[in-house]
Amino acid sequence: MIHDIMPGTEEQLSKEMTTAYAGIDPTADSLHIGHLVSIMILKHFQRCGHKPIFLIGGATGMIGDPSGKSQERNLLDEETLRKNQEGIKKQLAHIVDFESDAPNAAELVNNYDWMKNFSFLEFIRDIGKCITVNYMMAKDSVKKRFNGEGDGMSFTEFTYQLVQGTDFLHLYQHKNCKLQLGGSDQWGNITTGTELIRRKTGGEAFGLTCPLIKKADGTKFGKTESGNIWLDPRYTSPYKFYQFWLNTSDEDAERYIRIFTMLDRDTVESLIAAHREAPHLRKLQKTLAREVTIMVHNEEEYNKAVEASEILFGNATADTLRKIDEETFLQVFEGIPQFEIPVSMLREGGVGVISLCTEHAAIFPSKGEARKLIQGGGVSLNKKKIASIDAVVTESDLISNKYLLVQKGKKNYFLIIAK
Repeated sequence: MIHDIMPGTEEQLSKEMTTAYAGIDPTADSLHIGHLVSIMILKHFQRCGHKPIFLIGGATGMIGDPSGKSQERNLLDEETLRKNQEGIKKQLAHIVDFESDAPNAAELVNNYDWMKNFSFLEFIRDIGKCITVNYMMAKDSVKKRFNGEGDGMSFTEFTYQLVQGTDFLHLYQHKNCKLQLGGSDQWGNITTGTELIRRKTGGEAFGLTCPLIKKADGTKFGKTESGNIWLDPRYTSPYKFYQFWLNTSDEDAERYIRIFTMLDRDTVESLIAAHREAPHLRKLQKTLAREVTIMVHNEEEYNKAVEASEILFGNATADTLRKIDEETFLQVFEGIPQFEIPVSMLREGGVGVISLCTEHAAIFPSKGEARKLIQGGGVSLNKKKIASIDAVVTESDLISNKYLLVQKGKKNYFLIIAK
């Protein structure tokens, strides 16, 4: 999980309980799985007796960090930032301990709380004079933008590393924080902070970065066709979250299980060995998906996600179908052929199953083919085999008072929506 580490960092961590912080961009009221790497490192730190601080970049969110970006970002107002901070804190509390009275309980701070009191003159006098322009220009994140990536760089963004350095200085002076963590694209900003601390206080501070996670095929980690994988169930349901980890490639799963779970080395090594012997069982992906889903959500949501997954690929029953919520139900059957019928058709005696699957929903091209497959036991309604060609479908068969799920053979699903 370590990309770069400043000399002396390991000695500092061996010497005493050390306070370490990582910054989190508050541009949304939820974290996404791209944030999980630095969260996991701080979770490990806390487990080993060190104290984690999560810094919400309220002030820096109003500016925009140039690192790894070729465009300026949108700026946020204070009310939005506070709302986002609350959402983020709620999610972090699932993963690290904020509540206990242990000396290394986690803290959440917002750099807006100290930056808002800075006047411009004070900032350029107290901070600006400590770092030379030559030093700032030498940073990769600045060089790239000056060399024609994007639309150049505003003065605001150029000073970003000083603002981030000021955060480190503030936490060093007020929270005895001696270590900053971040993605490898943050190395320049982190080292500016350690340099500022050295020049302002004569003290020593440290930096550690983790690799930016990419998929084995080189594409961006954590993005799907429908966007980011969020930790908030309002934006990514636990089912979809679970599916993301379950569907990772073998190569990615071997890396992710080391980074995104707290499993010890022996467990991980034996899992990887077992997986390589029988990759078709997807034991590695199943363990990864279980560990991360329980950590971010909870065991109940994990169990629901597993049940929902089994609807398509396992021996789920009609009861399973009725138990899952409507949103998950629709996500499980996203992309399958859908037909609409008036709900009145299912009232007053209902409709014959053959008529339903040929005249009202084009599931079979002919009544003869429908009869043949039903008689051969190859058609199910709501995961229950249709026993007779004379079966009648009524309103009581509806799932969530709206849906009928028809299965033709093993793999062909059709959704009938009664409106």
